[in-house]
Amino acid sequence: MNSSVSTNSSLSPLSPSELHCPLLQTMISHRVNNDSRVDLAVVSVHGILSALGILENGLILWVLGWRLQRKTVASVWVLNLALSDFLTSLTLPLFTHYLLRGHSWELGSTLCAAQSSIFFLNMFVSAFLLVVISVDRCLLVTKPVWTQNRRTVSAAQKICAFGWAFGAVNTIPYFMFRSVVVKQDGRKLCYHDFALYSSPSGLDMNCKVRYSATAVSKVLLAFVIPVLVIGISYAAFVLELHARRKRLQSIQQNRQNGPRISQSFSKMIIFVIATFVLCWVPYHIVCLVEVMALYKMEYMEVVVVALPVVTTFCFWNSVLNPIIYTFSCPNFSTKIRQSLSSLFEGLVEEVSPTELVSGRRRKSYLMSPISLKTPTTPNIFGIHRDLFASKNQPTNEEERNQCL
Repeated sequence: MNSSVSTNSSLSPLSPSELHCPLLQTMISHRVNNDSRVDLAVVSVHGILSALGILENGLILWVLGWRLQRKTVASVWVLNLALSDFLTSLTLPLFTHYLLRGHSWELGSTLCAAQSSIFFLNMFVSAFLLVVISVDRCLLVTKPVWTQNRRTVSAAQKICAFGWAFGAVNTIPYFMFRSVVVKQDGRKLCYHDFALYSSPSGLDMNCKVRYSATAVSKVLLAFVIPVLVIGISYAAFVLELHARRKRLQSIQQNRQNGPRISQSFSKMIIFVIATFVLCWVPYHIVCLVEVMALYKMEYMEVVVVALPVVTTFCFWNSVLNPIIYTFSCPNFSTKIRQSLSSLFEGLVEEVSPTELVSGRRRKSYLMSPISLKTPTTPNIFGIHRDLFASKNQPTNEEERNQCL
């Protein structure tokens, strides 16, 4: 929708096409103070982010989608996560163009709605997949026999399809209310206009309800609940492995060179979760401030200034994820000299639940953020033996640090 605020709006009633919520009215009247040097730096950074995001995620899609000879549950998770990040990376040039044109959206309402929809689709799908990966790892250790009977590539694909449907449904409001409005200084703004489909008499109520509902749903479904589930899942994962390690040590008190699970694994988990939190928590904080601005006008200026900055942090997540996949392994410098196909096959190579607590492959699993195996037929005696045996343990620090 293209509209502008009339200078004599206080003297004549607004037409339905000129109705806007208070926050959008503030954005329409807000003027950007241009600094050519700052603008050049910001546009340059976003240009680099655009290139990196598209190349990195495109490379992962190519390797996992076409070069990987054997699909695994882990590869399905990462393939869908990379696809979500790749779609978001494709919209980064659009956001860069908006900055290049002096914070003015000159690409039309269709691309405005598309860019917004993909951004929010990535937000919901990425959070969903991170939760699924965390729960998958947790169940693989805490319920090994149960997962052996039910954990298949086909099931993983169905779960991912549900995740995309979940994200698409939650993206509908942002597609419906996305609009292009003309600011008082002539620049164009691409933002959600929650006054659409509203009458003048119900404008205030609709603005408050729609802003509050979308903000709370984003914060809960795409951040708070996922972070809680991820934290609980990995806590259960580590506690279960720690308990099994203690049982091993009680049987073999004289073993001096045991696996150091908690320290290295905890560092990796902290790194993965911290990256997700750091990229998204500023955005969700601004979303909550946006709701507060409906009741306290002094917060509106904060939202107007902070929103473009925190949105940039969100885009960083799609660029950093491929780097995390690769550099989470200490022996990356060795693997990088191998072919790309071999590198990513090692990254998503899976081990069985019964091997998690024995030998070099246990450490390989722990250091790989997505190293999960599609199990074979359950073997109760094998599980008991692996839980309380210590064959093929790493013999030096180098082997303990292997993960690919």
